[in-house]
Amino acid sequence: MYNTLLAATNILFAMNIHPLLSPLVILLAVLLYGAVHSLLASLGAKSLVQRRFGAIGSGSYRLGYNAFAFISFFPVMVLAAVLPDRAIYSIPTPWVFLSITIQGLAAVFLLIALLQTGLWSFLGFRQLVPINQEKHQKLVVRGAYRYVRHPLYAAGLVLIWLIPRMTLNMMALNLSLSLYLVIGALIEERKLLQEFGEDYAAYQDRTPMLFPKLRKQPESIRFP
Repeated sequence: MYNTLLAATNILFAMNIHPLLSPLVILLAVLLYGAVHSLLASLGAKSLVQRRFGAIGSGSYRLGYNAFAFISFFPVMVLAAVLPDRAIYSIPTPWVFLSITIQGLAAVFLLIALLQTGLWSFLGFRQLVPINQEKHQKLVVRGAYRYVRHPLYAAGLVLIWLIPRMTLNMMALNLSLSLYLVIGALIEERKLLQEFGEDYAAYQDRTPMLFPKLRKQPESIRFP
């Protein structure tokens, strides 16, 4: 794999791509990445694997999906690193300390949301145990989920947009990732509505999707 990436890097340098074309290449790469992973995240894809491989396929699907998502994103990061690039701006001192602080708070917010939903379930390890496959997922509406319906995506947006130094390639990567996260959230909303029905519809009515409301949120509804 390393030799393949090295060869691809040499080809990109040899092509002498203009810096203004690099963002387009990155955008197309992320769109391809998003299309593949949105397809794999669909209920139809999971049902197909379950029918083909039974309980083993169903239990290992989440872990396999996450592993594939992580590995397949590496080439996108390589493109952003090796393609010709230009600086856009750097956050000056002392404002850079504020941006780093907000990023740190976003990381804490993300960790809290992960712990609320279950870190091992999110990664896919918990589903490997057959007895856990039979348990129904609970709708979480407290903690981080009291403020936004998708705290993981919201925190991710803050982390990528508050980096201290912005370049053309990073801007293209951030824009395409933001689009991917918004589309991913909308797709996930459809699945959650199918799973939780009216409970999730009520949760949608009272809680924003990605950006918290400035006014104080009312106490969370208890769902059965």
